[in-house]
Amino acid sequence: MVTGGLSTLTSFLVFNFLAHGLYLTGDPWLASQPIVAFVIGNVAGMLISYRLSRHWTFRHRPPVHPDGGRTAFFAINLITMPLAIACLWISRHVFGLTDPLSDNIAGTVVGQLIGQAARFYLFRKYVFRQPVSASDMAHHPVSLLGPAHQMLDPDRTSDDRV
Repeated sequence: MVTGGLSTLTSFLVFNFLAHGLYLTGDPWLASQPIVAFVIGNVAGMLISYRLSRHWTFRHRPPVHPDGGRTAFFAINLITMPLAIACLWISRHVFGLTDPLSDNIAGTVVGQLIGQAARFYLFRKYVFRQPVSASDMAHHPVSLLGPAHQMLDPDRTSDDRV
């Protein structure tokens, strides 16, 4: 949760600075393009999230991919990013809400929470997987190798025929 919180905070700050000025400027750089600002903010948060996930949240799980899981991590983030973008887009274009509070509730709160839950599950399952130990294989060999029906010896069924 800390990793997700810090990466969400990064996304929030970058998005609000680019789209709304974050009370630092009266002329935000991407005021007319909030979706682009949201994507840039999320990419910044994604970079923070990978670093914290690899070196803190899942540090006890060794990399199972040659690139340390970077490709899968960023692919999962790019696949789940439209969840938050859709919430922001609906808020702006369906409901007509363009104020900073509405943008942040729709994109950062609702959208990011949905996306964070999906990403946590997908990261745990595909990027930072629990390694399989020899004792796991000894206790559960069929479940680790595949479905039981694939384990049958095809010649054995021919011996049972009359």
